[in-house]
Amino acid sequence: MSRKPELRGRAARLAQFLPTGRAQAARTPFVLLVVLLLGGGLIGLLVLNSALSEGAFRFDDLKREKKSLTDEEQALQRDVDAYSAPDALQRRARELGMVPGGDPAFLDPDGKVKGVPGPATASRAPLVLTPEAPATTTAPLPLPGTAPGTTPGAAADPTSTPASTPGR
Repeated sequence: MSRKPELRGRAARLAQFLPTGRAQAARTPFVLLVVLLLGGGLIGLLVLNSALSEGAFRFDDLKREKKSLTDEEQALQRDVDAYSAPDALQRRARELGMVPGGDPAFLDPDGKVKGVPGPATASRAPLVLTPEAPATTTAPLPLPGTAPGTTPGAAADPTSTPASTPGR
């Protein structure tokens, strides 16, 4: 059993200001508080790190999805451009039986007709060959009001003027 040596003089006077046996008990809550704060900080950092890494994985997934959607958009835009090209439109119009329009006629503001209108006929349509579309000949569709088997040009004479032309 160890005993503390007794202090004398000046050391004894200074020793009375130092805490005695209760100092150990007062230090314990402080140590527990520091340990709890450090542990809570470490757990908080772990949770924050996990949330950040989860966000990074989500970000990578979204970047991959964005790249995929961008590639799909570009492919669709190429398709739209291919379908709206003049030769593709002409080929599709021919497949549907459409022909280029005839000679136009214009109306002046005073009601006079300028030009002689002409019907749209397949014989007037220039045949444009493209590498994608082989040349095929198809019979032109009859115009409304004409009998099947007659040519569309025979239905109306482009050189005749209409009887009810105002101002002539």
